[in-house]
Amino acid sequence: MGVNYAKVGDLKEGNYIVINGEPCRVVEITKAKTGKHGAAKANVVAVSVFTGAKKTLMAPVDDQVEIPIIEKHIGQILADTGDKIQVMDMDTYETFDMEKPKEEDLASKVRPGAEVEYWTIMGRRKIVRVK
Repeated sequence: MGVNYAKVGDLKEGNYIVINGEPCRVVEITKAKTGKHGAAKANVVAVSVFTGAKKTLMAPVDDQVEIPIIEKHIGQILADTGDKIQVMDMDTYETFDMEKPKEEDLASKVRPGAEVEYWTIMGRRKIVRVK
């Protein structure tokens, strides 16, 4: 499925984590001290890579969490069909359809012939940069 594992206590802001099956980027971590009867806990606030939704995770610092494996690729836009775009991978020459970026700064640069950097995370693709 494309994940590794790490301890909650080892996470830092900017790391990626899987919360409820959704790959997210960590934006804030607060750690609570060990209580009289238990382990130290961490409160992790993260934002979904695909939807932008805010997610939180409260867990002991020794718990294992999933870390998504991010594959970075370069592609070229072949066609814009409205809500989707057709992209060709520059290494494998595979062509596929993917969702148009929702971020306005990226969406405004999407045009046939443009080169893009896209990430494959847990079987889903996302454009992160238009060159």
